[in-house]
Amino acid sequence: MEQISLFDRHEETVPLASRLRPKRLEDFVGQEHLLGPGKMLRQIIEKDQISSMIFWGPPGVGKTTLASIIAGRTKANFINFSAVTSGIKEIKEVMRQAELSRQMGEKTVLFVDEIHRFNKAQQDAFLPFVEKGSIVLIGATTENPSFEVNAALLSRCRVFVLKALEERDLVRLLSNALHSSEGFPGQKIEMSDRQLQAIAVFANGDARMALNTLEMAILNGDITPEGTIVVTDEGLSQCINRKSLLYDKAGEEHYNLISALHKSMRNSDPDAAVYWMLRMLEGGENPLYIARRLIRFASEDVGMADSHALPLAVAAYQACHFLGMPECDVHLTHAVTYLAMAPKSNALYSACEKCKRDLRTENAEPVPLQLRNAPTGLMKELDYGAGYQYAHDTADKLTTMECMPESKRGCRYYEPTGQGEEAEVKKRLEEIIEWKRTHGD
Repeated sequence: MEQISLFDRHEETVPLASRLRPKRLEDFVGQEHLLGPGKMLRQIIEKDQISSMIFWGPPGVGKTTLASIIAGRTKANFINFSAVTSGIKEIKEVMRQAELSRQMGEKTVLFVDEIHRFNKAQQDAFLPFVEKGSIVLIGATTENPSFEVNAALLSRCRVFVLKALEERDLVRLLSNALHSSEGFPGQKIEMSDRQLQAIAVFANGDARMALNTLEMAILNGDITPEGTIVVTDEGLSQCINRKSLLYDKAGEEHYNLISALHKSMRNSDPDAAVYWMLRMLEGGENPLYIARRLIRFASEDVGMADSHALPLAVAAYQACHFLGMPECDVHLTHAVTYLAMAPKSNALYSACEKCKRDLRTENAEPVPLQLRNAPTGLMKELDYGAGYQYAHDTADKLTTMECMPESKRGCRYYEPTGQGEEAEVKKRLEEIIEWKRTHGD
């Protein structure tokens, strides 16, 4: 009897997503805005007119697959390079080989996966070879290249933005996988369209996740006496019971989500605000970070319109500190909903920013003598404190004493709105200004 080696089953151990990686543009699913008939990227690939480019998009949308398709069509030498496993030494060796090929009249296309993982020095190593045409660089990144790729290198590359796949694209991909000779050859599989749709929804635009989930569901399916694999709803639910949300706490998506939370609260949309906040929590964000941003929001966007907002936001921070996740999610929901529904005023923020601008552009004025303390005899002789008026000695608790430097007399920074409780503050401030006008010299 012939012994079967593990190596004889190599094809079965290769992940489904790798087995089904398209080799032709005609088989590529999605990205119609780039690869549809007459679109620029399709024409570049079909005519083999490849220039340096960056593919930017979320995981599982076809960045590496496109590079593989280009590799199959181009007449150039194609080198696949990983930013995870390669350093300066490897870069220099590849560049040396590419330069030799250029001198022989051959073009080299270098594909760099996860190019954002290269540091500045590593990226700089590519630059002279891109400039003189030794290589055509194709980079793939899930991070915004504006932040992660050197400006000099980025200026020499065309950026193509790949989008998350739509559900209909993923359903088509999954259906093709079931019937492909390279998918599950020799196996009869029973799955409903509804189950394929459920996987497509779960995958959230990620083809790799969709195919991996399909493979897992089939591997865990029930086998009938006839050998048919039946994917049950119960078995499928175990494969898709928790979605791994796209979220990088150090990357662009971090800033996108906190921006969405802030702007939803500012727009008094509690549902959207809770959604974006929980997206961050489910993605693994530190609840204390979110709580700190809520404290800022309470003064920047609510301010004097509802002065209870700030202590409530601080209380939410303390609750998060005391309890942590997962219990503190309801406290953040409380704070986010309160802030979204509170009346809005950015008068405090505007006053702060306007004053800072003046301080940065104008001369630093001395403190007026009437506002200075005079703890020594010399200071009294120099008129420190001369002319000071003690407001509590007056019936109205107001005086006409000028508290601004001479050059800033009459300057207004805080201009209250009529929103919420700030309407009363506005009325009070107007009364104070009028009192000082009528009681002044």
